[in-house]
Amino acid sequence: MAYRILLSGGGTGGHLVPALNLAAALRRAAPEVQVMLVGARRGIESQILPDLDWPYRLLPLEPLYRSRPWRNWRLLASAPSVLGGLSRAFSDLDPQLVVGTGGYASGPAVAWGVARGVATAIQEQNAMPGLVTRALAPRVDQVHLGYPEARARIRAGRSTEVFELGNPVALGPVTRPFDWPEGRTVLVFGGSQGARKLNELLLAGLPQVPAWPADATVVWVAGPANFDEVAARVGDTDSSTEIRVVPFIPELGGQLGRVSLAVCRSGAMTCAELTAAGVPAILVPLPTAAGDHQRFNARAMVSAGAAMMREEDSVSGRDLWTDMVSLLGDAGGLAHMADASRQRGRPDAADRIAAELIDLAGRSEGASDG
Repeated sequence: MAYRILLSGGGTGGHLVPALNLAAALRRAAPEVQVMLVGARRGIESQILPDLDWPYRLLPLEPLYRSRPWRNWRLLASAPSVLGGLSRAFSDLDPQLVVGTGGYASGPAVAWGVARGVATAIQEQNAMPGLVTRALAPRVDQVHLGYPEARARIRAGRSTEVFELGNPVALGPVTRPFDWPEGRTVLVFGGSQGARKLNELLLAGLPQVPAWPADATVVWVAGPANFDEVAARVGDTDSSTEIRVVPFIPELGGQLGRVSLAVCRSGAMTCAELTAAGVPAILVPLPTAAGDHQRFNARAMVSAGAAMMREEDSVSGRDLWTDMVSLLGDAGGLAHMADASRQRGRPDAADRIAAELIDLAGRSEGASDG
């Protein structure tokens, strides 16, 4: 059967990446599947989707400005164009299933599917579900949770199937392997939204690093925009810490098995990749994340024994370096955290979610045929 599935999500990488990973998993599960991706013109997907081989539509979708409500006139102004674009997308694909991966770019398509009686599903990445998930969970056919802690924070419909299968990470063969150092590796990376502040904290604390283990190297992913500054300041600092600064690492998720400890933000997909590889972490949640979802993610990781959490507003760079040295010096404790991370991981989540989505699409087609 040639399944027809519309995937909506984007705005940020945290919502676009799950959609892309699910699209790939759907194709693995059913090579004949027809997938259309729907996202926002203003989102990161406008830079990424044109270079991929998936059919897509970019609509003038706008976020909901909860802290600046006077800007929500844009939602009303764009509504006719959004509705027209959705109507054309649904007419062209005639989907059996609409899947949303959260964020403002996903809500209208899922709501449109519900209104038209099309089977619908949501994949929620975070421990604290977003507004779209909380609003639509009572009305969709399936909800797929990345964190089991999220179940208590949604109100699903009586007939809604709720799954706790993890977040869909891509862990396929690595085509561009990074030249990892010998010995133990501490990976520092901030993510697209949080790199600058985390970089600043660690740079400020670098001159005060306690005795660094001789067998450990820091691989510091500074981000392309911050690379020159971070590399220069690290080079100018008198420190015994072995550090390699790089702008980015392609296909990082598939190479995390080489990492002994990570220092990073607590975005849902970052945590999913860490746990899929069994990497313990020091997590510094992004305090401006919507709904404070990164703090909820970090707390879940800490409760599982897979991480420790530091608050950006109260931690110093010296604190973070001291934490790294302390964990590296406690082989038993670090191994316990790695085991807890691995137990939390769901490396097969994308394929398991795809199987449930294919089943739902098939049931939907059968119901419509009947």
